[in-house]
Amino acid sequence: MKPLDILVIGGGIGGLTAAIALRRDGHAVTVIEKDPSWSVYGVGIIQQSNVIRAMSDLGLIDSYLGAACGFDHVEVFTPAGVCVARVPSPNLVPGYPANVGIARPALHKVLADRVIDDGVEVLLGVTATNIDDCGDAVHVTLSTGEERTVDIVVGADGVYSQTRSRLFPDAPKPAYTGQAVWRYNLPRPDGLDALQAYNGPIGIGLVPMSADQIYMFVTTPEAAGTRYPREGLAAAMRGKLAAAPAAVQALVGGIIDDDAVVYRPLETLIVDGDWHSGRVVLLGDALHATTPHLGQGAGMAIEDSIVLAQEIARQDTPEAAFRAYRDRRYDRCAYIVRSSLAICRGQLGLSEPVDNAAATREMFAVVSQPI
Repeated sequence: MKPLDILVIGGGIGGLTAAIALRRDGHAVTVIEKDPSWSVYGVGIIQQSNVIRAMSDLGLIDSYLGAACGFDHVEVFTPAGVCVARVPSPNLVPGYPANVGIARPALHKVLADRVIDDGVEVLLGVTATNIDDCGDAVHVTLSTGEERTVDIVVGADGVYSQTRSRLFPDAPKPAYTGQAVWRYNLPRPDGLDALQAYNGPIGIGLVPMSADQIYMFVTTPEAAGTRYPREGLAAAMRGKLAAAPAAVQALVGGIIDDDAVVYRPLETLIVDGDWHSGRVVLLGDALHATTPHLGQGAGMAIEDSIVLAQEIARQDTPEAAFRAYRDRRYDRCAYIVRSSLAICRGQLGLSEPVDNAAATREMFAVVSQPI
């Protein structure tokens, strides 16, 4: 297709990588983001081998890795703290680490800087109040009152996507899993050179983020609707770790700042039907929100962005591009959602426990395949 005028709704990881991938193909791209401060919470994120490959494809790998911490293995521990597996990660970009941990604000800055440098228009504190697909174009009314006519709209507005609700009012809603995740940044212990994952009803992960910092994530069973007041949140997180193994207990005393704790109930979603309607298409968590057990939520959104741009470049019409994009992405994304949920359900005692080492090896084999 000729260069298009494209509106991306959502300025998170999926929306920004979509903007980068589309802009390099010569399209005019505007990103609208509802948060006027364009901020992200300050803990970390796991990015595995397929994301390293994707960042190389996007021409971001050096600035990205300059803000990250590489590691090449995942270690799996019993609830008692015994290491039962050290799983090597496939290296998909020679000369670079297999995986990284990175602070979310650092990742956001890398992506946002590139978007601005590429000449993408970014409108903050702005939403789409109406999207009218006219067949040969899309008429969009913004919350500022401005009206725009574009060729394509990309909905990258997350698990609670308003774009999805408009396109597919009967699509499944995000489903609560019975678990929540707690995250906190901590000093990096000596000798920690891998992502460390502890099995059990309380799942624990320790992820290198820099030479002197890690982030800890903890998955806990929580009744639907459970929220905790901000005051006392650090103590609540420490309480969840009362029976943690000794190596984790050595870190727990550092969880002291209520404002630094990030708590979020875990929900999942997979849209089985079409991923587009007319000239409006979705990507990332708007389609396939997953739990963090396999560390692939952001990775799937980034891959979506690359494949969507590729198919827009290859196909003659938006309809053909969007169908080809879904055909390439559905099985892989559904695998991640369902396999991550299986680990969650095993931790909750709702199904047989999953062998995390085997699940990790299988996941690496799947995501190592070309996108």
